[in-house]
Amino acid sequence: MRQRHLSCVGVLLALCLTGSAAAAGDHNHDPNAASTTSAESPFIAENAAAMDKMMADMEVTPTGGIDADFTAMMIPHHQGAIDMAVAYLRYGQNPQLRRLAQEIIIEQQQEIAAMRLATGQPLPPSAPAPTQPEASAAHDHSAMPKSTLSPGPISASTMAMPALPTPVK
Repeated sequence: MRQRHLSCVGVLLALCLTGSAAAAGDHNHDPNAASTTSAESPFIAENAAAMDKMMADMEVTPTGGIDADFTAMMIPHHQGAIDMAVAYLRYGQNPQLRRLAQEIIIEQQQEIAAMRLATGQPLPPSAPAPTQPEASAAHDHSAMPKSTLSPGPISASTMAMPALPTPVK
């Protein structure tokens, strides 16, 4: 299961990066690029913002503590995957990719929680998962419900994803 998840994360990340790179040309992330359709522009912009935030947050000054440095880089990396998956859920249509994006969100939240707990960091406060495009600017995606951040297995009752709107075309 773990290897399948990593393969799926790689595929989704590659698709996101390929789409963003194609739309951005030289990593410009311009949502108005010629190859971007008007329906695709909000996704491209949100995905590019998630990647830019992830890359900036991963640039940490080494502290000399390997555990702290590792988690300081990996937590934003995992959060970036969550943010990209949330963007896909807002705009993507493929049922298989939507399910994969949901799995990425849950599993990456669990891994962030496990890293925080392993290093004695507090878990973020509970907050609803952002599912509306306008919610992304107002919410920190790392503040997810504690019930989905537990490092243990998740039951079906705690795994329910909120209903996501279908984007207007």
